[in-house]
Amino acid sequence: MNRDNNTMTSMIYAPLERLAAAIHRGELSSEALLEAQLARIARYDGQLHAFTDVYADEARATARGLDQMARAGVRLGPLHGVTVAVKDLFEVQDKPISAGSKARPPRTSAISAAVVERLRAAGAVVIGKTHTVEFAFGGWGTNAAMGTPWNPWDLQTHRTPGGSSSGSAVALASGMCSASVGTDTGGSVRIPAGLCGVVGLKTTRGLISRHGLIELCPTHDTVGPLTRTVRDSALLLDVLSGPDPRDGVSLSVPVREVMPQLDAQRSVAGMRVWTLPEAEREHVAAEVLAVYDQALQVLDTLGMRRVERALPQSSAESMRVAGRLMSAEGYANLGPLFEQDGLEFDPHVRRRILLGRDIDSAQYIHLLKLREQAKADMLTAMEGVDVCAFPTNAIAAIPVSEVDELATPLSRFGRFVNLLDLCSVAVPAGFTGAGMPVSMQVIGRPFDEATILRVGDAFERATRWHQAVPPGLEA
Repeated sequence: MNRDNNTMTSMIYAPLERLAAAIHRGELSSEALLEAQLARIARYDGQLHAFTDVYADEARATARGLDQMARAGVRLGPLHGVTVAVKDLFEVQDKPISAGSKARPPRTSAISAAVVERLRAAGAVVIGKTHTVEFAFGGWGTNAAMGTPWNPWDLQTHRTPGGSSSGSAVALASGMCSASVGTDTGGSVRIPAGLCGVVGLKTTRGLISRHGLIELCPTHDTVGPLTRTVRDSALLLDVLSGPDPRDGVSLSVPVREVMPQLDAQRSVAGMRVWTLPEAEREHVAAEVLAVYDQALQVLDTLGMRRVERALPQSSAESMRVAGRLMSAEGYANLGPLFEQDGLEFDPHVRRRILLGRDIDSAQYIHLLKLREQAKADMLTAMEGVDVCAFPTNAIAAIPVSEVDELATPLSRFGRFVNLLDLCSVAVPAGFTGAGMPVSMQVIGRPFDEATILRVGDAFERATRWHQAVPPGLEA
């Protein structure tokens, strides 16, 4: 690969795996990749509003050091030299953290989150922090206090980016980083990934350490990558997952790599896929449903066998239970802050948090019991099924001016995955007539990321939707 400008810009939207391989072979430098992305940030982020902080000088020094190592034949790991952005919920030592809030001054982190440590240990360049819904409590991606990132697929109309990992999806979709990391409590990785046309992986709780993460709802919070391809998600998952004594939940999870399994088992023929029940289809916008049905036809051509059955618990009931648990735990974590008057809050987030003060201990325990029963019922219902394939979002991105903050259409097929502690990967599946991305999610049993990634990879290889880039932001 020549290192002229045309070649460099052609790498802006290249998969993480390809970039890392090019750097390893000496065909691309980390510094050149970084400078191209910093130039895009300078050019586009004024409008897109993806980043809260860009670590330009530190990233340059890191990239130069990694290039020196590469020339000496030293490779830190599979991410050597590529750039990754992290959501402004993760601690990065000596950097400010705000969690998307202006209620209190940003503090400087004394530690780095486990995710940041593992990214750097694998050779990644942490390029900066990305915007989030205040304390990650919202699916539209809006933030009344710090501003709402702009969905890059429509540069004329400010459309919803999806949340709460809004900036992470926007930064990646617009070519300002090679991958990003977000959190998913009720769809917060998959919703923005789906609305912005990238891949988002919701991992099983505990698979990736949450040490150094500002939590919202500990029973539902998970960490997940946003990437250009399913294989990139598998690559990042192998880097980020594993036990961490600082997060007790992670100590009891299985330890295994998914990338070798992805390489070893390519065909999905004969696998059984549970499709969206008829009772749930009425809640999906017509254009999204049309794209979803076309995606199912692709699974048919891959030899997968459809299974039709009702959900043991409706998506509406799952949203209700999960939403109350999020409010209860959110209030337990953040109630004292949000009870204060005279501070600058996103009023919609404040309302969601304060709903939790009316949930007493008996009600909370009852909600946990409902969750455990729902988890058991779902696993029983999945007998004889390999994966589920549902829409990621019930609607595509809408103008921010049309958002109803009391409505939760983007959570319909997101929250139940967290409530039931399943895993899921959102993959680009097509576009609406207005050119907005539509996504399908492949859902699996707890800790069965290898299977959902295998199906997502097969779908991706049979289509080209993941290769599309926002018009006006071509490399």
